[in-house]
Amino acid sequence: MFEVHVLASGSDGNCSVVVCDDHAVMIDAGLSGKKIMELMNINGLDSSLIKALLVTHEHSDHVSGAGVMARKLNIPIQCNENTFISSNMGHVTYSKITTMETFESGPIHITPLPTSHNASEPNAFLLRMDGKKVLIATDTGKITPQIEREMQDVNIAVVESNHDKHMLATGPYPYMLKKLVGSEIGHLSNVACAESLKRTMNEKRKIFLAHLSKNNNTPDTARETVSEITGIKRSKIDCLEFRGDTRILKV
Repeated sequence: MFEVHVLASGSDGNCSVVVCDDHAVMIDAGLSGKKIMELMNINGLDSSLIKALLVTHEHSDHVSGAGVMARKLNIPIQCNENTFISSNMGHVTYSKITTMETFESGPIHITPLPTSHNASEPNAFLLRMDGKKVLIATDTGKITPQIEREMQDVNIAVVESNHDKHMLATGPYPYMLKKLVGSEIGHLSNVACAESLKRTMNEKRKIFLAHLSKNNNTPDTARETVSEITGIKRSKIDCLEFRGDTRILKV
């Protein structure tokens, strides 16, 4: 059985842990080591199960606590070489991975998929075991063909729904930042997220909307937009509700 523990997902920091039986991997560590450990305790996560820390890209809201967590848990950092070079995680054990090449972490088969973001070589991650699939795809200005190809038959899709286009356009960000966020190397809007979910419709798939902007989105706005476009009931669409909220998704 897969368990996806979404510990944080937003501009304040991102961190998830995927557990399969007695083996787990952490994906990103964009909060302090102390805060991540607190959230793990809230979710009842045994830190000794975590065997690797996968990094999607080098932005601080994804890596600020990565070096600390890797050293604290005595686990390797796994990411592509461009991401590692662009990060500053201090002295860590590094295990190189390659975009689109599957590797194993214990019983979990993991494929790094390309995203479209203003980073050196950003990745999403597809995790597979015993016929079950989990996709974690955030920080992308568009759903890449490689991600969309996998979205239809995953059991859990944790996918970016960063901003409402109207809120972004009328919000407090300076013009150039608005332009970047709304571009194909920025962040996925609620509408773009919904359209991709609709194109890959699977009634059995669990949907979790991730990386919601605290300035340009709300949980209600994201869920309502995705529900209206896809026809999926709001009650079937999940996301974090407030700072410090966590979630456990099971399949």
